[in-house]
Parts: sequence; structure tokens; C-alpha cells
Amino acid sequence: MMTKKAAALMLLLLTALIFAGCDSSSGGKAPADTPGSMSATGNPNSEAVPGDSSEQVVHVYSARHYAVDSLIYEEFTRRTGIKVNEVKGTADELINRMKQEKASSSADLLITVDGGILDYAKQSDVLQPIESAAVERSVPADRRDRDGQWVGIATRARVIVYAKDRINPDELSTYEDLAKDRWKGKVLVRSSDNLYNQSLLASFIALTGEKQAAEWAEGVVHNLARTPEGGDLSQATAIAAHVGDIAIMNTYYIGQLSVSKDAEEAEAVANLGILFPNQKTTGTHINISGVGLAKYAKNKENAIKLVEFMTSKEGQTILTQGSFEFPVNEEADMPQFLKQWGKFKSQHVPYSALSIYNRKAIEIFQAAGWK
Repeated sequence: MMTKKAAALMLLLLTALIFAGCDSSSGGKAPADTPGSMSATGNPNSEAVPGDSSEQVVHVYSARHYAVDSLIYEEFTRRTGIKVNEVKGTADELINRMKQEKASSSADLLITVDGGILDYAKQSDVLQPIESAAVERSVPADRRDRDGQWVGIATRARVIVYAKDRINPDELSTYEDLAKDRWKGKVLVRSSDNLYNQSLLASFIALTGEKQAAEWAEGVVHNLARTPEGGDLSQATAIAAHVGDIAIMNTYYIGQLSVSKDAEEAEAVANLGILFPNQKTTGTHINISGVGLAKYAKNKENAIKLVEFMTSKEGQTILTQGSFEFPVNEEADMPQFLKQWGKFKSQHVPYSALSIYNRKAIEIFQAAGWK
């Protein structure tokens, strides 16, 4: 008969064996805890622990919410075996998170829209230089930060869109035209809290000064067909509905309308004319989406490989075909819809200026009554 002392010893040994088995199956590591994380396959919280050598990964903090990005990640994973995990959020949220997390951050890359935001990330000291000859070959110097802190992955032009059946395009040539009295009650545009509009006005401040920028904003408000509302697509459908005749929009929205399965949207685009403004003066406003290498990237080599793929001919073709953004790599095969527009003159405003003048642009919008 087993004594009480022997029974206690046997219980202790069994307990030790059970815990040893649990530790062996988990590798002795706690599960990763990254709120809001999403893998390229769509499984939440499925990323590996940073620094875990058992799986090749790259962690992306992304403020871009385009389905085409997931297609790029999937193709990258298919080619390399490196898994891409995303943490989604607004640019401000993600940059502030990286600032707070510092060396404990799991971010390897930051991806966001707008040159001003990219410059803000640089000034926030959350990035480090991307050193890659392949990236330098793929991306022109004017689409990269001069210190290598970020590189562009796509561009978009902010253009004037008009109703072909109601507007003579010969009467339009510049952004400044939209502030003329003849267009009273005809102009459509989204709200002033939209980053695209803020950067557009910031570029005007950089080019012509605050006074002229303020006069333009006041003139556009005077000519609005309705209180600013909705996104860029809403402005296009409002033209089709005869709410207004002229809109300020990003080019890629027009491309997306051209392949829309929605009958109303497809019909709307057929009557839309597109004008690249200021071709004889300062050029059309261009903005950028870009990627930066996180200062404390734990999977730096994998991260650079992803940037190289995203900016390669293959990666850029997937991007432009899926989003109708302009590629930064000229070798990419653009959709025919974009090719038909040909070359156009672009603004020459440093992307840093979009950050520098952002606050002033917001103040001007508020003073002008631009909702």
C-alpha cells in the first residue's frame, strides 16, 4: 500500500511532466499580442512573435485600405515564403503607436498615403533609411525621400472632372478657374477635413503664398453646388445626377468607376471629362503613397525584400492594374484607361511642404467657411 509520502511524491512528478509537455509544444514562448493585427490571409492575431526564427515574416503598419495591397502581399508570400502581417489604422494612430512603442514595436514597415504624412513620419523619428540598389533603380529620385527614409509606391493626380454635356472644357484650364464667378452653384468637392484637399491647398500656399491660397478657397466656397459631402466617388455621381457640373477628384477614382459593376456608376463615367489643370503654369497637383522602414524593424531584411517587390515591375503592375493609381516604376504595365491620358506636367512642390503648410491650410479652409 502506497504511503501518503509516496503518493505526494508521485503527484508532484506527474504535475512536472504535464507542465514540461505544455512548454515543449509552445516552444516556451508567450503568444504574440498585437491588437488589431491582420495577416495577409485575413486571420486576426496570427502573426509570429517578433524575432521568432521559426517563421519568416514582415510586419506592416498600414494606413492604406486598398484591396490591391493584399494581392501584392499574397504574391510576395507565394514567391518568397515570407508571410506579411498587417496592422491597420489611420496614419496618425500608427505613427503615434510607433513613437510610444519605440524599440518594443513590432513594426517593420509603415505604409501610408500623402507626402506630408510620410514627411511627418520622418520628422517623428520612427523610420530609418532604406538601403537598396534595386529600389533606387525602380523608383525615380523625385519619388523618394532624399535621405532614403521612405520611397513612393504609387502616385495620384488631383484633377478637374466635368460633365461633357454641360461644360465647355475650353473654359477650364487651371484650379484658379474654379473660383471664378461663372461657376457659381456648379462646383462639387469633398470636405475640408479630407487630407487630399488639405495637401492640395498646402501646395498652393507653397507655390503662390497664403493670400492667394485663401482667395482661391473663398472663391470655391462661393461657387459650391452643395455643402461638401461624401468621397470623391460621390462627386462623380453628383455630376451624373445634375447636382453640380464640375468636381475636384483624384484620378484613380475615375479609373475605378470605369470598371464598376454598378450600372449607375458605369453610366456616370461615360459623361465625365477629365482635365489636368495648370499645364501651362504650375502643373497638376500630385500626391503619393509610400513606404518607410521602421526604425526598430526586427525583420529588416524581409522588409526590404517586400519594398523591392512592391516597387518592381511585377509588383507595380499588380498595383496599378488593381487600383488605377499611377505606378512609380515606369516599366509597370498600366491599364489602358490610364495610358490614354498620356503624359502631363506635374507640380514641383517638395512633399515636405505638404506637412509644413498643413496647419495653415486647415486654418484657411475654416476662415473661408469650407465645411
